[in-house]
Amino acid sequence: MAVKAYTIAVLPGDGIGPEVIAQAEHVLRAVAERFEIRLGLEQHPMGGAGVRASGDPFPAATRDAVTRADAVLLGAVGDPSLDAAPRRLKPETGLLALRAHLAVYANLRPVAVHPALAHRSPLKPDRLTAVDLMIVRELTGGLYYGEPRGRDGTRAVNTLTYSEAEIVRVARVAFELARQRRGHVTSVDKANVLEVSQLWRETVTRLSAEYPDVQLEHLYVDTAAMRLVAEPRAFDVLLTENLFGDILSDEAAVLAGSLGLLPSASLGAGPGLFEPVHGSAPTLAGRDVANPLGAIASVALLLRHGLGLPAAADAVDDAIATALSAGARTEDLAGPGEAVLGTREMGALIADLVENAESGAPREVARAVPKGVA
Repeated sequence: MAVKAYTIAVLPGDGIGPEVIAQAEHVLRAVAERFEIRLGLEQHPMGGAGVRASGDPFPAATRDAVTRADAVLLGAVGDPSLDAAPRRLKPETGLLALRAHLAVYANLRPVAVHPALAHRSPLKPDRLTAVDLMIVRELTGGLYYGEPRGRDGTRAVNTLTYSEAEIVRVARVAFELARQRRGHVTSVDKANVLEVSQLWRETVTRLSAEYPDVQLEHLYVDTAAMRLVAEPRAFDVLLTENLFGDILSDEAAVLAGSLGLLPSASLGAGPGLFEPVHGSAPTLAGRDVANPLGAIASVALLLRHGLGLPAAADAVDDAIATALSAGARTEDLAGPGEAVLGTREMGALIADLVENAESGAPREVARAVPKGVA
């Protein structure tokens, strides 16, 4: 039987992006070996790397590559040397253009607390038991894309705009996911003061009639931010517009214990975009200390939502859980007296667990985790 082939456009990005994405690629190759999948991994510059390569944060060749790909794996973008550059040369401009080009309007950010890491959160461990939520953030509308926008001397303007159609399509993603989870959607807005939020609330309420098996709750964004840390177990699927989702998803990273753990999937009609939630962290670049687990967990989302390979996705998720349960820690996760794995060591451990688990003879995880403090 012919082996199905997939093309993955790999955009390593800036800062720690290339380091964590290298480990995500390592895991993808392990998945291909174990599940007999042909994966073509094609690297292309993006962000600051794109500016250096061709004077464009989203180069034309990269644009063509992501259009042809079955899925896109992205590292973080961001380069302090371009902070004073014109807007068209900023890495973040390239990122917004990439999202718009792929029309990935629904950003999924799962947040779950691994029992072995509950102590890493500033919240009390008893508040973190059974926390498992999915943030669904609208990604191609709102303040980040609205027109008019710009600066004129001491005055600046950004425009917040949404259409009913934009709201319906992302809300439908949230309701469908809730049907597969615990059947509860919390829609976040600021309908007491914003007309756009009033449209958001009215539209989501109307759509909910098509999902009588899903409970719908509305919260103002300030209340949602408070409840996210006060009672995170109350949330199942959290539906938000672009700006609110950007802020709340970073707040939710506190629950998991580190921003370095969290993946994301951005979905639309074409190739999906998969990336860790964290930034480029230029001060950590080149030191082999960055946590690659967010990038590797993004591989699991890529396999599940991008390529439709749930068994392979489960293998990656299981490998991450096994490693964390055994005490594998990168610098951001290690407490006093705990050993530390470098970026490459953690990636190699996860890849080994993925590749060998089916045979029943994975490398003994305890031996892979160094003793003492690194």
